[in-house]
Amino acid sequence: MTGLYDLHTHTIVSDGEMLPIELIRRMSVIGYSTVAITDHVDATNTRPVVENLQVLRTSAEHFGVHLLCGVEITHVPPVEIPALADLAKKSGADIVLVHGETLVEPVAPGTNHAACACSDVDILAHPGLITASDVKLAAGNGVALELTSRGGHNRANGHVAKLARELGCTLVVDSDAHAPHDLLDERARISIARGAGLDAEECRQVMSLNIKQWLAR
Repeated sequence: MTGLYDLHTHTIVSDGEMLPIELIRRMSVIGYSTVAITDHVDATNTRPVVENLQVLRTSAEHFGVHLLCGVEITHVPPVEIPALADLAKKSGADIVLVHGETLVEPVAPGTNHAACACSDVDILAHPGLITASDVKLAAGNGVALELTSRGGHNRANGHVAKLARELGCTLVVDSDAHAPHDLLDERARISIARGAGLDAEECRQVMSLNIKQWLAR
């Protein structure tokens, strides 16, 4: 499963502006082959968010998009992250993100560590000034770190890229899209990666990540 991917998007199910199928259609038009819808969840809505999204798989395929049904565990106490990630996977989630310790929101300290230590977490989104020890933990557990285009959240992209390079952690580039104007074409995705300090070869590797193979790690 290669081609343009975005593993972090939102719809009207949480705080986005688009219906899930509108998001998929818009992304198909600009060339995406893999899209994860990852609306915000906590203990109140994890199971229904995952289960409701699965009915859209066939519609996405009609538009040439492989839909990954996912969640972004958001602003929960760090101690609850493993149980919620496990619940999401048992409910049918293909991919689990955790809303990391971005520099612009009051995310609970310890969130990054809990996500990096959890085998059911796939991506730590916008992890801010993540520590080297947590990046090493993420690398060991196969948790990818996100380079994001979202304003504010992207302030630490260079820091994240530097530590990921030094410690061998997988990187992904995502939009964290909430509205149509947030969607990235291929050129914009490359700009995010290069702007974070990746060289041309590192950028190629991140952009060509085989999502299916990586998720089966």
